[in-house]
Amino acid sequence: MKKSIFILWLEIFVLVICFFFLFFFYGPFSFFRNYFITSAMTTYSHQFLAYMFYTNDEIVSVMKANKMVEKRVVTDLTKIKIRKREKLYSIEKVSGSLYTGYLVKVYDPTRISLITSKKIGIEGEDALTVSRRNKAQVLINSVGFYDPDWSSNGAIAHGTIVQNGQIVSQNGISTNGGGFVGFTYDGKLFLGDINVTDLFSIGIKDAVQFGPYLIINGQESAIKGDGGWGIAPRTAIGQRRDGVVLFLVINGRIPSSIGARMKDLVTIMKNNGAYNAVNMDGGSSSVLILNDKIINKPVGGGKNGLRKLPAFWIVK
Repeated sequence: MKKSIFILWLEIFVLVICFFFLFFFYGPFSFFRNYFITSAMTTYSHQFLAYMFYTNDEIVSVMKANKMVEKRVVTDLTKIKIRKREKLYSIEKVSGSLYTGYLVKVYDPTRISLITSKKIGIEGEDALTVSRRNKAQVLINSVGFYDPDWSSNGAIAHGTIVQNGQIVSQNGISTNGGGFVGFTYDGKLFLGDINVTDLFSIGIKDAVQFGPYLIINGQESAIKGDGGWGIAPRTAIGQRRDGVVLFLVINGRIPSSIGARMKDLVTIMKNNGAYNAVNMDGGSSSVLILNDKIINKPVGGGKNGLRKLPAFWIVK
């Protein structure tokens, strides 16, 4: 008798699980379906998950309804007028219906530089190690990297990396949209899909290739639906016309913060006066460190939740 009751409850449990599975994946509400497909399709390594549950036509339809159309122009650097300030940076919390995070305002952009791992191309480094070695006051992650099995050592960065006026890494071009993201020697953030020769001609000191671009010259990228990038931990950089740089890091994949959409990044940057802004690598890479203390909730799976990465933006 007891065995029959157990089997009955087991059957009920399986039926309930199946019901919720079918409801979320194929039910009348599109939120979960859109979230699942766009999140899987923009991680590249996880695209097979979308194809496990949906047809190619369904995936194409969702991606067409949720996408970004970037402004394909370059930053007008003459519009950025840097004002000198005594304070180096400040930090504040940001939040929305699905996320919590942090916004760091860097008041002296000339103190920002790009730091790569000691063995870039061979092995990445975790953010805390890089912060300590460089005595950084602020550190965030930057470019994406080759990660076919979701557990690479963060060695091979996407695209071209320029550090202190020199090319230190070249590995194809990122497929995340955008283009070059860099700072000039006088601290101006430049965004533009140009060649390396032109990049050096405008006085770029440090740069990576990534995206998508969120705002260029005050003009937002057009967003359909949720932007087509799903909901995840995020990192972004922006700059106001007075030169103040905005480092944004959003928590994700935890109960208190699912993550942010691209449209959320645009809104935060716009509300904080960004004249130019761009998405950096997110997901398990997103990290914010202040004076060797981890501020956000990294989900990289390694020690302290940190992944090994190829390059970082630091303030020192």
